[in-house]
Amino acid sequence: MIPDTCEDRERPAAPVPTPPDLSVLVAGRTWRRNRVGEAGAAVHRLSLDGAADLYLKHGTGDVARDIADEAARLRWLAPHISTPHVVYYAADGEEAWLLTTALPGRTAYERMAAEPARAPQVAALIGGFLKRLHALPAARCPFDSGADGRLELAKARMEAGLVDVDDFDDAHTGWSAEQVWDKMIALRPTVAEPVVTHGDYSLDNILIADSPITDSHVSGCIDLGRLGVADRYQDLAIAWNCLDEFGPDAQQAFLDAYGLAELDADRLSFHLALDEFF
Repeated sequence: MIPDTCEDRERPAAPVPTPPDLSVLVAGRTWRRNRVGEAGAAVHRLSLDGAADLYLKHGTGDVARDIADEAARLRWLAPHISTPHVVYYAADGEEAWLLTTALPGRTAYERMAAEPARAPQVAALIGGFLKRLHALPAARCPFDSGADGRLELAKARMEAGLVDVDDFDDAHTGWSAEQVWDKMIALRPTVAEPVVTHGDYSLDNILIADSPITDSHVSGCIDLGRLGVADRYQDLAIAWNCLDEFGPDAQQAFLDAYGLAELDADRLSFHLALDEFF
């Protein structure tokens, strides 16, 4: 399991083999492996005295394809929303590497965990940032992340035995993947509000600048491999669920800043169930 303490979210690591041209870019840097979301790509923070940190994602097989998806989405989103800059990307058969700049600050989760009393203020920041993201012209986004495609992939993962039932949220503890699937299908919305979604709008994927909390701001978002046009509840559900740890005041501050007067409980439940498959 991934530790909950902010201090344990990284560990020292040895460098991984890289293509020669990438090796030049990361020479002399200290490697630390990110322990959050270890089921996907290997993520390393690369540091060097007197230089800004860089982040390297590396993976093979399906993970390599996910890295390719993220590289394309980072490049598309960069002119519109603050994201890491792509320094280097390469794929070699079934293997891929993505090197990016680091955004300033700490994750929203780290901010809230360090100062729980300030959680509503941070929640308002991420609500406002999500509103900006969802305001981008969906018709100009070339990536489709809608429910139809995600349901197909969810079913394929379930049938292949790839769904981690031990990692389900509390609402589905003890459930089988098939039980969550049946619940999800029964809740499937008949309407959607398509917007440009992040796809995994969790507290670990939003960076808050390292200024005094009263003057802080969202410096950008990371982990954009699922970005695409989908119902706005794809992002709202994940953020709402993450904020539950910090209480109803934080959740309400998020909704107020986003500009949503009332949640649609069924759409929320559908998207939370769908997220269990990934």
